[in-house]
Formats: sequence, C-alpha cells, structure tokens
Amino acid sequence: MKYWKGIEELESTPEFMQSAFAEFMPVKESHESSDATSAPRRDFLKLMGFGLAAATLASCETPVRKAIPYLNKPEEIDPSISNFYASTYFTGADYNAVLVKTREGRPIKLEGNPESPINNGGLSARAQAAVLSLYDGGRLQHFAIKSGNSHQKAEIAALDQAVRAKLATTTGRIAIVSPTIISPSTKRAIAEFASRYPSTTHVMYDAQSVTGLLQANNGVVPGYDFSKASVIVSLGADFLGTWISPVEYSRQYAMTRKISRDKRTMSRHYQFETAMTLSGCNADVRVPVKPSEMGAVALALYNAVTGAGSSSYKNDKLTQAAKDLTANRGASLVVSGSNDPAVQALVTAINQALGSVGTTINPNAPSYLRQGDDARMAALVNDMNNGSVGAVIFYNANPVYNHPLGEKIKSGLTKVPLTISLNDRLDETGVLCQYAAPDNHWLESWNDYEPKRGFLSLAQPAITPLFATRQGQETLLRWAGNNTTYYKYLRATWRSLTPSDAAWDKVVHDGVATGAVLAPAPPMMNAAVDVAAAVAQLSSPAKTNNGVELALYEKVGIGAAGCEANNPFLQELPDPVSKATWGNYVAVPRKMAVDNKWEQGDVVKVSANGYSIELPVLIQPGQANGTVSIALGYGRTLAGKAGDLVGANAAPLAVATPNGVTYSNVVTLTKTDATSPIAQTQTHHTVMDRKPVVQENTLAQYIKNPKEVTEYEKIATPDGLEKPNKVSLWQDYQYNNHHWGMMIDLNSCIGCGSCVIGCQTENNIAVVGKQQVINRREMHWMRIDRYYSSDHHKDEFDTKGKVATYAAMEDPSDNPQVIFQPMMCQQCNHAPCETVCPVLATTHSSEGINQMVYNRCIGTRYCANNCPYKVRRFNWFSYYSNEKFETVNGHMFTDLGRMVLNPDVTVRARGVMEKCTFCVQRIQLGKLEAKKQKRRPVDGEIVTACAQSCPTEAIVFGDMRDPNSRISQLMRREDGERAFHALDAINVQPNVTYLTKIRNAESEFFAKENA
Repeated sequence: MKYWKGIEELESTPEFMQSAFAEFMPVKESHESSDATSAPRRDFLKLMGFGLAAATLASCETPVRKAIPYLNKPEEIDPSISNFYASTYFTGADYNAVLVKTREGRPIKLEGNPESPINNGGLSARAQAAVLSLYDGGRLQHFAIKSGNSHQKAEIAALDQAVRAKLATTTGRIAIVSPTIISPSTKRAIAEFASRYPSTTHVMYDAQSVTGLLQANNGVVPGYDFSKASVIVSLGADFLGTWISPVEYSRQYAMTRKISRDKRTMSRHYQFETAMTLSGCNADVRVPVKPSEMGAVALALYNAVTGAGSSSYKNDKLTQAAKDLTANRGASLVVSGSNDPAVQALVTAINQALGSVGTTINPNAPSYLRQGDDARMAALVNDMNNGSVGAVIFYNANPVYNHPLGEKIKSGLTKVPLTISLNDRLDETGVLCQYAAPDNHWLESWNDYEPKRGFLSLAQPAITPLFATRQGQETLLRWAGNNTTYYKYLRATWRSLTPSDAAWDKVVHDGVATGAVLAPAPPMMNAAVDVAAAVAQLSSPAKTNNGVELALYEKVGIGAAGCEANNPFLQELPDPVSKATWGNYVAVPRKMAVDNKWEQGDVVKVSANGYSIELPVLIQPGQANGTVSIALGYGRTLAGKAGDLVGANAAPLAVATPNGVTYSNVVTLTKTDATSPIAQTQTHHTVMDRKPVVQENTLAQYIKNPKEVTEYEKIATPDGLEKPNKVSLWQDYQYNNHHWGMMIDLNSCIGCGSCVIGCQTENNIAVVGKQQVINRREMHWMRIDRYYSSDHHKDEFDTKGKVATYAAMEDPSDNPQVIFQPMMCQQCNHAPCETVCPVLATTHSSEGINQMVYNRCIGTRYCANNCPYKVRRFNWFSYYSNEKFETVNGHMFTDLGRMVLNPDVTVRARGVMEKCTFCVQRIQLGKLEAKKQKRRPVDGEIVTACAQSCPTEAIVFGDMRDPNSRISQLMRREDGERAFHALDAINVQPNVTYLTKIRNAESEFFAKENA
C-alpha cells in the first residue's frame, strides 16, 4: 500500500489539483449551478476523514488514507455540524418533500419537510432509504455509445454531436418515454425539445397504472381528503400503502382515527380487496373478494347508495357499508384501485351522489402524481414494431422490464433507427439502446414539482455530481440547441412566482410554495365511460372460469417499477403484512395450500400469457379463496449487485390491451420439486391470547366505559381487593433532571415501516442478507410486530386439550383482524439485561436510558437471553467490511457506499451487542444546543428518528419530567384508560408506553372476550 510522503508529492496529483481548483475558485451566486466546479459549499472533495479514493469513485489503484484539511473552509460547512437542505424525492410514483441532512458535504439522512402541506414532515420507507441510492456504484458513471454488444465510454461532447446529427436526419416519429413527470420545468424543457423536433411526442406510463381512474375523472386524479371522511370504503385501493399518495393519505387517515377523552368518535373503514394489504390490515371491516367480483361489488354499492336498482352480488357487510355511507352524506369517501374505467365511473358517481365533492374530494386541487396513459403507450409499442418510430428516448423509464408488453418493446427497439437512454444505469432497457446519457441522481439535481394543483416544491443539489453524468433535462435542452444550465432554465420558469432574488431564496430555503409557475396543462385524456355505459357493462353476466385468479400488487418497500431494487435497505425491509424480505412469492390462502398439499416454501410455476415464473408459496391469511397474489418490482437482471436475480418479474403476467392494463389474470399453478425458504423476520402470527403483549378493543366498549378497554395485571389482596402488581427486586431510580420516554398510539400506527428505515439510516444499522435473516440474525433495532386474530381461544379447551390449545391459537383466522405494534428496546427502569452483564456494558443512565458501552461489550449475549422483548441484536460478522456480504450489501460494501454512515453513531464491530438507544446522539445534541443558550430543551426540539419519520404521528417522544411536554400530557390523559406497557406483568417498568388499539366495528372476537 502506498502512502503519500508529503504535500510535495500530493500536490502533483490530478485529484489534488481538482480539489485545489474547487477550493480557491471564485464563489458564484448562491444556487447558481449544479456543476461540479461551481458549488464549493457542497464540494464532494472537501471531506474530512475520508480518503480521496472515495471522492474519486474509489477508482485509485492505491487508496489514499491521508485526510486533506480545509485550506479555505466553506462558510456554510463546519466539521461535526449537520446542515439541512430542503429538497424533493419523486421517482415517478412516490412523492415526499424532504430535508437532506449533510455532514462535511455528504448527504447521510433524509427527513420529512414539516413545511410541506402534502406530507407534513412524514416520509415513506422508500424516501427514507433513498439516500443510499446516491452512493450506488451500479449507476452508470459516464456517457456511453454502444459498440457491438457492449457500451464504450464516450466523451459528452462527442455523444452530443452524434445524437444531434442523427436527430436532425430522423424520419418518422420521435418519442420520449418516461414515468409520470410532475415537474413544470421538465415538461417545459420537453416542449422546447419538441419545438426543435416537431415530430416529438411525450408518452408517460406508470408501472402501476391508474388510467381507468383518469378516464373517469376528466384526466386527473381527484383531490382526496381522508381527514374529512367519517366513513371510508375502499374497493381494492391500498391508499395507506402504495396507492397514489400514501404518505399524504396516511396523515389524513390518522386524524380520523385518533381518539381521547375529549374525542370519542372515529371514522369507520371498509376494505374490499383480494390480497391482504396495509389498508386492509387497518380496516375496521375487511371483505376478501376475487378480482373478477370487484365490478359486481362496485355496481352493488352504486345501486344501494343511489337506489338505482338491485344487484346480484349480496353481502351483509356491503349492505352495512352502503347504509353508513348514506347516513354520512358529505362526510363519506369511496375509492377504488381498479384500472377498469367502468368501475371508476361508478365510484365517481357514488361520491357525487353522497355529496363528497367539495368536502372529502377537493375539485380545485387534483393530484398530478399518476398521469400515465395506457392507450398511448400501447400505440407507441405498436408503432415501434411497425417501423414508424424514428427515434425513442427513455427518460428514467425501463419498460422492457416493468411494462406488461416488455417483450414487444424489446423487439420494437431493434426496428427503431435511433435509441437513447437517459436512465441512471444500463438497465434492462438502457442496455438495448445505442446511446446512454445518464441522468444525475436527484440529490445532485435542481428540479421542481407540482404534486397537486397549486402546491409546488423544489429540489436542490445537496452534493456535486459524483460521476460524469448530466441532468436529463439539460441533456434534452442541449440537443435542442439551448446551452443554458438547467438551474438558469428552472429559475426562468419560476420568474413569475419569485420575481426577486429574495423571494427565490426563500422558496429554495423552505423547499415548498403555493401558486403556479406554468398554466395548467390540458388533461391527457377525457372521460371515456359514462355511468349508464358502466352500469350496462358491469350488469352483464361475468364470464365464469374455474381457474385461479392472480392479483398483482405493489409492495411498500420496493414498489412496482423496480427502480429501487438495488437498495439493500429496502430489500431487507420486512413487508408489513407477510414480514418477508429479499424477494417476492406467491401468496395463497390456507384452503388452497391444504387442498393442493403445499407447504410454505414449496416452489410453484405460475403461467399466463405464454409466460411463466417460479416462486415459493407463502400461506397468507386474508387472501381471497380461489386467488393468489404476487408483488411487482422484483426479478431485475441489470439493477446491481443487491437487486439482481432477487425474486421473479411478474409484470408480463398482467393483461395489456389497447384500452388499458389489468393487474389480474387467470393463471395456472404447477408444483415443482424445488423448495425455496422465505426470509421472514416474524414467523409466529398471533399473541395466543396473551393480551399483556398488545391490546385492542372496540369503539362501542370505549364509549361505554373507557376504563375497561385496557387490561392491567393485578394481584389479589387479603381484603379481596385487586391492586397493581408492583413487587420488584430492583431499586427504583430517581430522575432529577430528564426522564426520556416514548408513547406509541396503536390507533395511529399503520405498520408502514418508515420508522424502521429511519432508525436504520440514522444509526448505521447493517444489512445482513437473505440467509442471515433466515438464520434469525436480522439487525434492525426497531421492528413492527404484526399479529393476526385467531378463531380459537383458551376458554374453548379443557385441561386435556392444553397442548392443542396453543397449537390452535397460533392459527390465524382465514380473514383475520390485524394489529401492528412497533417494538424496540423498552428502556426498562428495572432492566433485566443490566443485572446479568458481567462487564457492565449495559447500564442505566440518570435520564432513564438503557445504555450500551460498545467498547466494553465482549459478546456474552446474556443480556439478549434475559431480554423479555427480544430487541437486542448481536453482530455475528463485521457486515460493513466482510467480503462475504459484498453481494448482499451491494454498494454499501464499497468505500463510496460507506459515505452514508452517520459519524455521530459508532459502527459496531463483530461480537458486540447493539440495540435502540432512543437516538441518544440526538438527545445529547439537543441538550448541548439548549445549554449554549442557557435553557432547558424545549419539547419537540429532540425527536428520535422513528418519531420524526412517522407519517401518522403515532410515536411521541419527550421528557416525562417536563410537565408541559406532549408525552406528559398524554400520560396524564390516558392513564387508566388506554395506556399500557407490553408484558406489564413482569414489572420491568418500561419507558415505552402503548395506547390500546380501538376498532370502530362490532366483532365476534371482542364479543367473546367481553362476555
């Protein structure tokens, strides 16, 4: 290994010259450009403690271990002090306004922007994990031109010249293909490109299309407001998980679910669906239906609400849903995830009949988050194959992989004279194109967004481009003859809204604004189906089939497009419902598994449309009988080390017609001789009647007697009274200054997993891979336990049936009720782990935190054995430096990938125990900032990563010694009603308090328990 002898040898290197040029060049106006040579305050080479090898893409043959000090320190950067920049995360489907946390010039964490009226400070799991994709070495790091069967590095100027020359002589149609674009400036740039090349058309498609919804609503997605709905009926729309704008809808939904002494009302939620979704898990009433029945359900609901006629579909819960809707006119909302225009037309008519327009639906603020047009995309595919397309440009689109017509697109590309990819890597589509001009990462880019009419946000670069890439919009402008930087182009677009530099600087600082920078674009399509036609279509007898119906769906983590498949954070995020990681599977109902003698993990072949995939079986409670479901977004082949060959691509199993894409089909299932274990982080399903773990009850019981909805463990006294069990072997602690605690409202927690990823990115938690998850060695400090209800209870068994009792009680119901419980270190006041550590590695702080001294830990694991909550994690390997995990971690394994690590948190070594610390680094920072101002921390200044990321505000963190803190107020308000501790009977006195989940529905389960 070579070490630099001194500054004399170092100063002659190209890396040093590049760094020196960036350090001493004249500082331009703030926000002027995203070029690597004109943003010194964010220059990637100004890192302290990191080698130049990482800054130059880890490409030096001899890694440099010597840190270069600041010679001319940027004004806005102080070592060890975090800077935050407002920006926006949007990848064509998932919108989040964010704050980018940077340390020494490198982004390390994303947080929700509290100024945003869309996500209000919350974040999705995908957005939480997106910072890691910045350091993905699988991205294409230079422009390239295809030569033979491979792409060769090309100079940007040479590629630009070649492309312009070919565009100028192109005959036939030029097509720009992209996912949904909500950027006004980007659309303006595309329009300018089209004015230079008049035959250009822009085609948008979505990997999870809502074309049917657009056709039924004049080309826009209605502006739903769940916060104003007393009754919600969803027909297959997973609005809490993946449908349209889940972070926005989750926050609104949670507002209708919060209850207290002063508010004893909550919304009622009905869910009709095929697969068990996040929304179905949270519904008060859930009804499994086949995809082929969804039209009949919509028609029956329409007839019941409007009195238009009778229906052949009969269901008591549907009848009750219709009654509740009509009883709450003006405060009702019906949504549908169907891509059938007829179904969506009836849903629109139902909402109009209920008076929802103007209350739960805002006609003045439609959503622009899904604009894909299935018909235009299908027409383009046909045109490509018949030779009428002269050039096609893929702008962050990978239809060869994620569109049902991928094979036809692949064949059509061979007939297009000019093919160009602006994608960030040579993916399944890009590798087939002649030219590759990779786009910058969004954290390296300027951009703007309009997720809803009149609501705007900006993205600004938090780091200079790591690779020799260029923003896609700027590339299109260059090819159109406009050589301006995209920053100047964007600034010009915003000139009408921010005429002065001060106004512009404020918007950049805040990240969000209201108003319009461009005139509203005409709708992509007009309404294609009226109500009468929809009724006639859905009233006709449905075609009967005896086959198994497939429902394709989108997972909360990976998504349908597969663009995040190479993000190991998301691959290892447990699915909220199945708790499975690293791949997709065929979810089947228990009856189908029993009838076919399938065991979980048996591999079956799924066939339809002349296409087959093989996946393992997962027995899923709640899956509609006669159906199976498979997640989209898996089976990538050119994503990168972490994402390649994980699962199978189910997109070709969808049905694509000229009128639209249907995400259901009739399939053939054939059992193979293979088995494939599914990596699940939770394999037990019910609480087996042990209610002190998690508690739930009904709204009727809460209204009747709120002090009886929660059970408390008590002991009998000689006088016949019952008192709380407070007998303990531990000495109580006295907290004289701070006493940190957490409260989690199970009514608000929807199980989305954002807190899990937020904790992981904040605390440098390792990814371990599929096999280690199977070995029960996952490292997440925070998990979300998912429990199903069971049809069996202990009072149904006699003493002789004791063994059978527990076996039966572990069996979930075929259509279970679901409850989520976030579980992390409970920071027990009487912590069992502390008494058994032989080296005092785990101790109790004077502020109520169970501390971990990593340097002292010798890995006996006594503490893990003694922890009743099983929340302590043991480092079996040095995950960040062990070559065994290179493929698992993908880009996390590289020097570049390690840039995402938070320097405030120790990276734990092999043989060390670790667990939740209540983000003690944040606590200390908040205390120090307050101390500098000679005051106590103000409530809300110190927030853990999990609480900060929660889109529903289910987690409240604060100082329980502060009587005015929010957590103290909640403790006083909920004491004796909904507040409880998990496993309260063992009296370890946790500092995490839960609030009993309340359901707004009658339940046979609760009727039995309350009898």
